[in-house]
Order: sequence, then C-alpha cells, then structure tokens
Amino acid sequence: MYASRAFVGLTARSLAVVEGDVTLPQFRTLVVLAARGSQRSIDIADELQVNPSTGTRMLDRLIRKGLVRRVRSASDRRVVRVRLTPAGRDVVEQVMDRRRTELERLVAETAELWRPEVTAALTAFARAAGEVGEQDWWLGWSAHHSDVEESEPA
Repeated sequence: MYASRAFVGLTARSLAVVEGDVTLPQFRTLVVLAARGSQRSIDIADELQVNPSTGTRMLDRLIRKGLVRRVRSASDRRVVRVRLTPAGRDVVEQVMDRRRTELERLVAETAELWRPEVTAALTAFARAAGEVGEQDWWLGWSAHHSDVEESEPA
C-alpha cells in the first residue's frame, strides 16, 4: 500500500503541472486512448470499471477541455468512437515524461536495491495487474496515432 500511494502521488504531482485541470481518472482515460487507439465509450467505461453513464460524463468533460473528440467510423456510420486530440496526446506525453524523470531519480537514489530478482518480481506484478509493457505501450501509441478510417461525427 505504501508503494501504491507513492506511485499515485507521483502521478498526481506530474498532473499538477498540466494546464486544463485533468483529474487522475481523466488522465487514466487519456492513457487508455493513447495505448489502445480510438475506443467506443462503452469500452472505455469497461476498462475503467465505471458505469457507462459515468464514462460518458467523463468523456464529455474531456471533450470540453479539447483533449478528446468523438469520431464516426467511415465503414459504419452508427459507430461513434472517441480518440485523443493533439492536445490530449501532449498531456499524456508531458505527464509520462515527468513521471519517467521522477522514477529515474527515485531508482537512482535506491540503486543498490534493484537486484534482478526485484526487477523480475515488479515486472511480474505489473503483468498480473494487466499493465502493458513500456515498449508495447509506446508501440500501441504509434500504431494508433492517427485513425485514418474515421471521420468527424455528423
């Protein structure tokens, strides 16, 4: 629990410097979109384990902030998805860069503790929690950077 609180605090401090007053749940939504590309609102709610109406309200707030937008599928106009805007991508990049810098500092201060067994245990812990590896996360980000099949909603 102690480590969990430290990581949440680290994320909160990283978010504090971002303009636009983004909450932790809103940031998690942005990260889901960054990692997985455009999503239906029901899929985002499922990923965040919230009611669909809660997910929709959160997306509405992010749309008002200009961080995400709704788009219709070119192949099926009934399907509406949500995707990051360039401003949303910038927020994710800023926060992730700040988090990475802070984590690098923390790891450097505790370098003598980072034996291969500790690293392996933490990696297994993250996988069990369903976290995507850093390389896979950034590959997902690149693959979904532009969703060419989709157009603006009518």
